[in-house]
Amino acid sequence: MRNCTEFWMGLRATMKLYEKMLKKICTRHDLTVMEGDVMGFLRNNPARDTAADIVELRQFSKGAVSKAVEALIRKGFLERHPDDGDRRKIHLKLTDAAEPVLTDIRIVQNDFWDTVFADFTEEEYRVYEKLRTRIFENARRADERREEHE
Repeated sequence: MRNCTEFWMGLRATMKLYEKMLKKICTRHDLTVMEGDVMGFLRNNPARDTAADIVELRQFSKGAVSKAVEALIRKGFLERHPDDGDRRKIHLKLTDAAEPVLTDIRIVQNDFWDTVFADFTEEEYRVYEKLRTRIFENARRADERREEHE
């Protein structure tokens, strides 16, 4: 029998580790973890630069993302830019002032990956990536099938 409890506990422990690592940087820069997450997301996903993209891909609440975006704009780390083709769509752009924070976030992200994949061989990591891709694809397809039947 598969151990669902271990699976969920492992996922949550991994997320908590990242949040703890990120929180140290956020405290240093007077940011909430959500603000740090938004900045990290925008740095890592330059083609997905709207609040709706963050909500969709990170599965954060609209309210939490909106609050973080407003705070980052007030702090000078983020700017809004209307879309040329659709004025209802607002793109978010990190400012030059965000660069020291982004550098620290990049370090945290690298440290996180080094920590969770410590002692993995290259071959083990490739196997992990292949299995992860299959698991996520299975979940995505199952979710789509369920939505079709709702």
